[in-house]
Amino acid sequence: MGSAAMRIYGRVSSLFVATFVFATFMATTSATTSSIDSSTAVLIRVDQSGRGDFKKIQDAIDAVPSNNSELVFIWVKPGTYREKIVVPADKPFITLSGTQASKTIITWSDGGDIFESPTLTVLASDFVARLLTIEKTYGSEGKAVALRVSADRAAFYGCRILSYQDTLLDDTGNHYYSNCYIEGATDFICGNAASLFERCHLHTLSVRNGSITAQKRMSSSEDTGFTFLGCKITGAGKAVLGRPWGPYSKVVYALTYMSSVILPQGWDDWRDNKKQRTVYYGEYKNYGPGANTSKRVAWSKSLSNDEAAAFLTKDVIGGKNWLRPAPSNFKRGSTIIAVKADGNK
Repeated sequence: MGSAAMRIYGRVSSLFVATFVFATFMATTSATTSSIDSSTAVLIRVDQSGRGDFKKIQDAIDAVPSNNSELVFIWVKPGTYREKIVVPADKPFITLSGTQASKTIITWSDGGDIFESPTLTVLASDFVARLLTIEKTYGSEGKAVALRVSADRAAFYGCRILSYQDTLLDDTGNHYYSNCYIEGATDFICGNAASLFERCHLHTLSVRNGSITAQKRMSSSEDTGFTFLGCKITGAGKAVLGRPWGPYSKVVYALTYMSSVILPQGWDDWRDNKKQRTVYYGEYKNYGPGANTSKRVAWSKSLSNDEAAAFLTKDVIGGKNWLRPAPSNFKRGSTIIAVKADGNK
């Protein structure tokens, strides 16, 4: 099966390096906003050298009017942006894009409350991020979120998301992560979104007994959960695939390479054996030394072909209704957003 899985997905490919004009990544939109012109976006440039429209990413976001009806493409030139950024709920259809994730870095260093500490907080629907590093450098002594996504229809392509505890607060909504590198140690992908992680690289920093996920599904009626499809798991210590933040926690790994970092039992009940009866933890045709299911906890599932089918397409997040190609045309001097070279409106 290892070779078959590798033929289907291969090992996680290198992060895409492309210019924003020729990018072929997917972007997001709502089925109820079909009047949006998906082929054209208003272009705003962020450049620390002063040769763009703004020097700070937050200033570019602030320039987008509330409830705008056009796609807005904020092109972030290479550099390290020391900012704590919020995309407000009333500013949908924003894309933040670098040209190479390792050279376009958004970083912050505080910790504490998971809803207040994120380096980047996304509250607006139809958001896209491409080719960015989003990091929290707080360290290993507490909660420190790099990215919080609390909005529907959000997509991330070729991004690096880095912290230690609670790296990615995948809070609410339908989300898509493609070819992303996500690093942490304790519950570093957590929340109650419905999310598909496709061809992503998950790297655990845990010395021992870490957990990759802490999914928070609260009832059987909620259509939420994390699906990892064709991913790769590496690390230095030992970790489980997940533990239940919510009693109906739902996580599935399919066609994924698992290194020996994964503990044989695979999953943890977070010291609450009642949750063993209600969680949904599934594995399907994974491979590698950590994928051996012979010693998995009895309350996890090895999925059949029929059981796994629903998790092997973007239908698991309704993606066919809102994922779409990136815009091919860009314009400046829009009547919606007018900026001067010095960054003033």
